[in-house]
Amino acid sequence: MTIKECYEAIGGDYEAVYQRMMKKDSLIMKFTKKFLNDTSYKSLKDNLSGGNIEEAFRAAHTLKGVAQNLAFEKLYKPSSDLAEILRAGSTEGAGELMEIITKEYEKTIAAISELE
Repeated sequence: MTIKECYEAIGGDYEAVYQRMMKKDSLIMKFTKKFLNDTSYKSLKDNLSGGNIEEAFRAAHTLKGVAQNLAFEKLYKPSSDLAEILRAGSTEGAGELMEIITKEYEKTIAAISELE
């Protein structure tokens, strides 16, 4: 799978990241593959289930930022929404958003793992 095909598979905005990364697929590939080692999703999941809203917020905010920078649009939006809920100190709606985040995260990881 090429980097462009990867972005198509996950519903990412390849053109936005292409512009952001100075029109170099090698940079996009480098940073996209680094996402495989990002721990923010695991931290979010663990802290949310453990009731640590403050740390869950930090993890959601980090995941949101990474997803935004890499133009992983379908992961960015629910992560952003969850970060705002947690920022307010609430967990109302967090379970539903985590289901969406998990689905998009798993899809993203699977596609990145198929990169050539």
